Amino acid sequence: MTRFTILVLAAALAALATSPASAQRQAPQSRAEMQLSFAPVVKRAAPAVVNVYGARVEQVQAHPFFDDPIFRRFFGDRGGPQQGPGRAEVARSLGSGVIVDRSGLVITNNHVIQNMTEVKIAFADRREFEVDIVLRDPRTDLAVLKLKNPPTDLAVIDIGESDGLEVGDIVLAIGNPFGVGQTVTQGIISALARTQVGVADYQSFVQTDAAINPGNSGGALVDMSGRLIGVNTAIFSRSGGSHGIGFAIPTALVRLVVESARSGSQTVQRPWFGGRLQTVTADVAESLRLARPTGALVVSVVPNSPAARAGMRAGDLITAVDGQVVEDPDGFGYRFGVKPIGGMASLAVTRNGRNLVVPVALQPAPPGGQDAITLSGPSPFAGARVATLAPGMADELRVAHRTDGVVIMAVEPNSAAGQVGLQPGDVVVAVNGREIRTPADLREATAQRARLWRFQIDRGGQIINSMMGG
Repeated sequence: MTRFTILVLAAALAALATSPASAQRQAPQSRAEMQLSFAPVVKRAAPAVVNVYGARVEQVQAHPFFDDPIFRRFFGDRGGPQQGPGRAEVARSLGSGVIVDRSGLVITNNHVIQNMTEVKIAFADRREFEVDIVLRDPRTDLAVLKLKNPPTDLAVIDIGESDGLEVGDIVLAIGNPFGVGQTVTQGIISALARTQVGVADYQSFVQTDAAINPGNSGGALVDMSGRLIGVNTAIFSRSGGSHGIGFAIPTALVRLVVESARSGSQTVQRPWFGGRLQTVTADVAESLRLARPTGALVVSVVPNSPAARAGMRAGDLITAVDGQVVEDPDGFGYRFGVKPIGGMASLAVTRNGRNLVVPVALQPAPPGGQDAITLSGPSPFAGARVATLAPGMADELRVAHRTDGVVIMAVEPNSAAGQVGLQPGDVVVAVNGREIRTPADLREATAQRARLWRFQIDRGGQIINSMMGG
């Protein structure tokens, strides 16, 4: 190697060492750097992190024995202060939230406030405020609250870009674990785009080893600039405590929900694709002559959907959305679902060995539920809101395997439907031998009291046969 070549290589290495990309991420270079503190980051971010408290009053059914005077004579009134149909109990929840807007908007997890009728937040300085629930989005497990009377010194966190994260980046988790008070933990980004967590429909979680425990849900995951880059949501644990595997919803998804709340919407409008997808297995990859199993394989396309109008076909393999690589159907759902309504998304598609770019319109699903009714009366379906299944509703309620039927849209808390275990997304097939095709069919079939109820439910493609006394 000549002296000139050595000088060129040395110059190139020196330029690389001082490039902006390497300057942004580097290990500590001295003992003094090892003694640096995260305190400035905490001072910027922590004031915008709050505790979230939820409560609801629910009726608990007393055991029939408690109505027996002989039983009460020997065992006392263990049924509680209210005998007869049941007693009132207060159910509570505890979590965290992050203030994201000067108007008093707070982002948290939907599961923290699910079914709660009264919600309050508390600052780290113990000031408490009442809030309104302005938006719930179970599909992302996010919800937006709004302070009724926000103070003038309201701290707000900046929302960062989760797409710029890299594995190994240092992060801080801020929340209220186990209700002990605001707590800060430190770790790194352990992995990106985790899709097998199972706590929401849109899965592309940021994984971190920063300690996250019960009560951290809805709290902040922040970068070294004090910006929000994720909302802490779930942990993998065999004991209920932190094992160093925590998951946060990335801010690309958080921003979509916050913008919907800012616009005054009570729901999140997201683009509808209109195709059923499946994971590419090793066998499928071999049959398609792929180098490795990756992408989202189109199994079927809903007629007159954006996918159909774009010319998508069964057998197409989607590998990227607007240049962002797609590893599986969950990855596609996330990348496509965070796109704003309007405009187009460019899908990289492999079809019969040819690589194509397919533009797909970013349009919402057609409205459904116009014939929705809430059932009442002496049946196990009392308190269930049902409607004819529409294509958009099938996506929203996770009923990808069907295109028709009567679907349960919602179940009222403490209702008969809730007590027998009916869930949103269940499709009612038959009641007492009668086939159910419309909501009116179901209302007629459940209008009269029966000594025995027999009904069939399609849940995720599995038929469940139930029988219970009237």
